[in-house]
Amino acid sequence: MRFMIIIKADKNTEAGMMPDEKLLTAMGNFNEELVKAGVLLAGEGLHPSSKGARVRFSGDTRTVIDGPFAETKELIAGYWLWQVKSKEEAIEWVKRCPNPTGAESEIEIRQIFEAEDFGAEFTPELRAQEERLRAETATWR
Repeated sequence: MRFMIIIKADKNTEAGMMPDEKLLTAMGNFNEELVKAGVLLAGEGLHPSSKGARVRFSGDTRTVIDGPFAETKELIAGYWLWQVKSKEEAIEWVKRCPNPTGAESEIEIRQIFEAEDFGAEFTPELRAQEERLRAETATWR
């Protein structure tokens, strides 16, 4: 099972404050544990929302909204993609994670849809297209 582990933003990450050496070291050590356990697929920190944008869809209309965005608690400061056996295993790994802000913070765990989750609507043709695209993008890394 694959999970996205979402690190929530706070006022400091939104202000563009970078983690100190102590937190970077702790996160580096944690990432090393994830790699050695075969759990880590990817992970990155994100720039503040002031450097981002959103595209709002309304029918055929697209509206671009530049950051920053007001609701800090709904923003993402970073993420990991993990391969684990269960949600419970993902929870156990998150509980071992260094506190991403050093203060009150929150990490969200969300399972990623797999092809079989889509049922009959995911036709053999769509499945073949998905597999081709995954194989093609794997060569980009």
